[in-house]
Amino acid sequence: MGSGRVCSVVASVVLLWLGVAAAQGDSPWKTLSGNAPAIIAKGGFSGLFPDSSEFAYQFAMIASSPDTILYCDVRLTKDGLGVCLPDIKMDNCTNIPDFYPKGKKSYLVNGVSTTGWFSVDYNGTELSQVSLKQSIFSRTPRFDPSFFPLLAVEDVASKFKPPGMWLNIQHDGFYSQFNMSMRKYILSVSRRVIVDYISSPEASFLTSISGRVSNNTKLVFRFLDEATLEPSTKETYASMLKNLTFIKTFASGILVPKKYIWPVSPDNYLQPYTSIVDDAHKAGLEIYAADFANDFTLSYNHSYDPLTESLSFIDNGAFSVDGILTDFPVTPSEAIGCFANLNKSNTDHGKPLIISHNGASGDYPGCTDLAYQKAVDDGADVIDCPVQVTKDGIPVCMGSINLMDSTTVAKSPFASQAAVMKDIESVLGVFTFNLTWDDIVKNLKPKISTPLSTFSLDRNPRYRNAGNFMRLSDFLDFSKDKDLSGIMISIEHAAFLAEELGFDMVDAVIKALDDSGYNKQTAQKVMIQSTNSSVLVKFKQETKYDLVYMINEDVSDAAPSSLAGIKKFADAVSVETSSVYPENRHFTSHQTDLVESLQTAGLSVYAYNLMNEFVSQPYDFFSDATAQIITYVQGAGVDGLITDFPATARRYKSNTCMNMGNKTPSFMAPPRPGDLLQLISKPAQPPALAPMPLLMDSDVSEPPLPPARLNNATTAPAPSSAPRMQTRIPFLVTLAMLSAWVAV
Repeated sequence: MGSGRVCSVVASVVLLWLGVAAAQGDSPWKTLSGNAPAIIAKGGFSGLFPDSSEFAYQFAMIASSPDTILYCDVRLTKDGLGVCLPDIKMDNCTNIPDFYPKGKKSYLVNGVSTTGWFSVDYNGTELSQVSLKQSIFSRTPRFDPSFFPLLAVEDVASKFKPPGMWLNIQHDGFYSQFNMSMRKYILSVSRRVIVDYISSPEASFLTSISGRVSNNTKLVFRFLDEATLEPSTKETYASMLKNLTFIKTFASGILVPKKYIWPVSPDNYLQPYTSIVDDAHKAGLEIYAADFANDFTLSYNHSYDPLTESLSFIDNGAFSVDGILTDFPVTPSEAIGCFANLNKSNTDHGKPLIISHNGASGDYPGCTDLAYQKAVDDGADVIDCPVQVTKDGIPVCMGSINLMDSTTVAKSPFASQAAVMKDIESVLGVFTFNLTWDDIVKNLKPKISTPLSTFSLDRNPRYRNAGNFMRLSDFLDFSKDKDLSGIMISIEHAAFLAEELGFDMVDAVIKALDDSGYNKQTAQKVMIQSTNSSVLVKFKQETKYDLVYMINEDVSDAAPSSLAGIKKFADAVSVETSSVYPENRHFTSHQTDLVESLQTAGLSVYAYNLMNEFVSQPYDFFSDATAQIITYVQGAGVDGLITDFPATARRYKSNTCMNMGNKTPSFMAPPRPGDLLQLISKPAQPPALAPMPLLMDSDVSEPPLPPARLNNATTAPAPSSAPRMQTRIPFLVTLAMLSAWVAV
């Protein structure tokens, strides 16, 4: 008899697994059902608005996939009302201390003494004046002065009519101290409201309602940290993970922290994925992943791109979770609706043109062989070389003329040469023309850029000093046989180099291009970019290359005279992102007329410099680099993007929702600039921005480039040989200033 039962269980498991395989067989999704993964908006769009607020729930329904499920953390009030609150301690997520300053209490929560304000001490009437607020301090509090009343479960269902409701019961045992029953509440509310999912980290709670709620309601066991004890079984969640067949007796799914699926190393790199998704599906359990937030730390493998992270859980060729619980539902909406199962071999070089910024400098040290190869592999249309010159007259690709910015010179013997070169910049530097090519390649290492290190957002630290420096000739040889539509060479400080160092940068670049055969080929276009019109004028006189004028200041528009002037020497213009969408306290205020004016004048427009890190973007882009690209391409209509992360832009060009016209999903439509700013209540609105200037002809016009100084055509002097151009820094001050670079 025992043998027969074992055979029966084995047969059931085999039949179940065959059913899963059949469901997945004809579907692009490797979910348990074969359907697309669910998108669960945690407290609505809580990455932007206060969690569980009216704005958060409403915005989730507007800006996300139409089948997005609304998630509510249910707490009970003194009179048994179920309200949506993200934290059991109300002082963390509401302004209740302002109304009940003496209401602080201490209670046991899962055996731990916890102090704060609790919903069980107040009835619905007493809480009617309390307002929700942003509970995560790193997010904007500017919406908090608006009044956001606490919403009952019934309010969420009736006001927003979501396609799905998910109720999470986090602390069932806590309410028994007050002779209150979360079980009775759930059984009652589920008769008045259609509840699609009920989750809890307490096995006893789910067991108590199993079979007593609608058969259409899915019960989901929520796993907490692996070392935490589950209250009813007193086992750790890690131990319970080994017994999924037990969980299947009372639940149809599990909700796990995302690190259960993709563990992360102590230095924040992905480790091999676990078998948990496969194990859950084999046990007949759906598996949902939690803790997704675009403005939280992502693994360095994701290059600060939350869409990449979402896709790694649903479209990796091996498995797919059955749903994603997120503070930013727009991102999994993009992933599931437009970016999964893409044709990754797409190398269309049409608009928008993807132009690298120092190669893929978001992933590797800029202007190195690694950064350029990554840019090519990631689908850049154009790779760039900002050209500098060494002491022995060799043009090199380097993101800055100041070696402090992009090399380890601060840790080298050459640090003693540090000086301020006022004609270039007002900070301490060791400059490319101070050192020979051999000095650089034999003594220095590249250094990855960290433009947002003040926010502790470093880039790929394992490869902080990886890669090899490249001369311009190396760059041109590398680029020749690559699938690129072109190359871009950027030139700055040409007048200084000619007058003070006797080096003609324009002639040197033209010669390098001729020596590499670029003047005799048409497969790749050559683009020359500069902020100096004099450089582009000389190139126009001597070559037929595409010329790009870079505007390196914020302007709202271009005067007709400046447009006419630019047209005389340039084919395109690069503009700062803030000249397209000015920002006011990290919110876009409006869209300028600059792009339209330039394009009407027959000039292509490239926006720079796009970065994936969420702090580099206004709140309007939802901490999502893809939303940023959508805004500049579809909203502003730019012709190209200059970016540290070409992979993100390439994936955008491959998405399946392109050219859908009026049928474009709302989550793929550009946000209207200024809309979020208008949602802020007047007392919390930031002061209006000062008007930005027009680009005038006087800003564009320059005298011709001076001829290179005689007798010094190939050798640049060290700073000490040009004392009138520099300010020597006292030795002790120099050491103090250097320490900032040495620490990087």
